[in-house]
Amino acid sequence: MAAKTVADVIRTCLGPKAMLKMILDPMGGILLTNDGHAILREIDVAHPAAKSMIELSRTQDEEVGDGTTSVIILAGEILAHSLPLLERNIHPVVIIKAFSHALEDALKVIDDISVPVDISSEDQMMALIKTSIGTKFSSRWSDLMCSLALKAVRTVSVTAGDETPVDSVGIKTVDIKRYARVEKVPGGEIEECRVLNGVMVNKDVTHPKMRRRIQNPRVVLLDCPLEYKKGESQTNIEVTKEEDWNRILQLEEQQIKAMCDKILEFKPDIVFTEKGVSGMCIFHDFGVHAMLTVDTIAIDLAQHYFLKANPPVTAIRRVRKTDNNRIARAVGATIVNRIDDLREADVGTECGLFHVEKLGDE
Repeated sequence: MAAKTVADVIRTCLGPKAMLKMILDPMGGILLTNDGHAILREIDVAHPAAKSMIELSRTQDEEVGDGTTSVIILAGEILAHSLPLLERNIHPVVIIKAFSHALEDALKVIDDISVPVDISSEDQMMALIKTSIGTKFSSRWSDLMCSLALKAVRTVSVTAGDETPVDSVGIKTVDIKRYARVEKVPGGEIEECRVLNGVMVNKDVTHPKMRRRIQNPRVVLLDCPLEYKKGESQTNIEVTKEEDWNRILQLEEQQIKAMCDKILEFKPDIVFTEKGVSGMCIFHDFGVHAMLTVDTIAIDLAQHYFLKANPPVTAIRRVRKTDNNRIARAVGATIVNRIDDLREADVGTECGLFHVEKLGDE
């Protein structure tokens, strides 16, 4: 009964006359969808049978990516039909055995009626994609969305080469979870959607004079901040003389210059760092506690050295870890955790074009 109830919830989401459901999510927002999996994700159930129905939909979504609603409705119907048998005191094991026979027959029928698909044929692929994602949006954009989907999958698909284990050579893998991503930019028309063969990061260069368009750049990826090394525990510096204050700044400058020089040895065009640049220094002056953030000094210094380099280096900071991994894969670079560990082999050279442009207000 529990499984049937779950199936009844999403029964009206299936087919050409499917209706959208309005769901109130825990944050109080309203979600409009006819995707069975999206609805079941939001439902809280305590019954173990209903829980396994929702697991079934999740598995279907991860393994196949389509048919989440159908699989729940089918399962619900099969279980509903086994109810009268249980009332006639037929043992569950017998019922399940019969279901196994039915499964074998069903697989035979599927083998008989299935048609081979030529994945290089554009028309056949478009027809397939339309059946699976055509119900998710209005038919007006159907061709556009299907061609975007096909192009995106072809962009990230990889055929396992000789360097992989023997048993997986020649197998096509398409990892859309890690290597394909949808970036939404407010404003603009739906027709402007396109597949970008590269990595898109919503960041601007750190200094207005840095280059915003570079052909075939050398890329360095860092996982460490471009700033002086702070003490491990909370470090306070008390300054009594003005010369001491200048000396502190001088030491910071030296550390940052050494870091930048080390990076510039490899003649990069772009430096991406996952960390920001910050630092806090408190000094006592005539009994008045003043606070000064040194991040401006640190980042301005690093920028200054990068701009002075020949050619000038473009820097982008606070890049997400996932984005950094994608950039690494796209340009053939290695993410470096310490600037001292930087080697020539870590520099990415496979990038065709780096450019910053404005899309909508972003």
